[in-house]
Amino acid sequence: MSEGHARLAILAAAAVGVQVGAAIVATRFVVGQTGPASLALLRYAIGFLCLLPPVLASRRLRFDAKDVIPIALLGIVQFAVVIALLNFALQTVPSGRVALLFASFPLMTMLLAAALGRERLGLRKSAGVALTLAGVGIVLGEKAFAAGTAPGEWLGTLAVLGSAFAGALCSVLYRPYLRKYDPLPVSAFAMLASVGFLALLAGGEGFFDGAPRITAAGWAAVVFIGVSSGIGYFLWLWALRHTTPTRVTVFLALSPVTAAALSALLLGEPVTVQLASAIAVLSAGLWLALRAPA
Repeated sequence: MSEGHARLAILAAAAVGVQVGAAIVATRFVVGQTGPASLALLRYAIGFLCLLPPVLASRRLRFDAKDVIPIALLGIVQFAVVIALLNFALQTVPSGRVALLFASFPLMTMLLAAALGRERLGLRKSAGVALTLAGVGIVLGEKAFAAGTAPGEWLGTLAVLGSAFAGALCSVLYRPYLRKYDPLPVSAFAMLASVGFLALLAGGEGFFDGAPRITAAGWAAVVFIGVSSGIGYFLWLWALRHTTPTRVTVFLALSPVTAAALSALLLGEPVTVQLASAIAVLSAGLWLALRAPA
């Protein structure tokens, strides 16, 4: 890969980190007006429509028959399972905490990539992993000792961690297909597969029984989430094509910072000392991992 492409991949990954944090806050704002799967369906239906025109203008749209099902399954997990779990968690867990827990995504990516022989986990990366664990531990510790923590919040916490693991697994497994095909058709096809799967889940929530009861401000949030997701996931896959999964996912450290700032500004959620400390420790760990040799 060229040095220029590698640098652009870093910029794309950073943009996605900010987008994820902003989308988490927007989701927290609107998730109470519809179900988790229904919101995910709207999100990726809009995202797919954003990607469709450039995909149709692309010259290469075909995949080898043996690759169709794996790419579709990766899309279902990456877009449907990951986001449905996040949306479920955001019903009970503040957006800043969700973003911080979801930022364990790079940690899980490092460990999975090392376990599958895709990357080597050296001393710096190991130190970064340790600091990342410490950051997640701080926010879980804050929750463990908080008075009156509802059982639903613990379930939401587990949903976020499950979401991060599923996303990390996809980030590692996508790489062979992104070397073989352009990121744009892979993004669109994977997203379309997720829309079909999410339609089944949303039907169970009564999505097709009538028009969604979403306010005008809620629809604005939905459109923002959908459009930014379509652009964001294309940038995500493009970055994965041009640099290692760890160096891409490390920029999710920007998501809790973005989410904490926006949730405090727009939703009135407090930024506690523990949350700020956790963000600082986690960001230091991910920075250290990024400084490690590829």
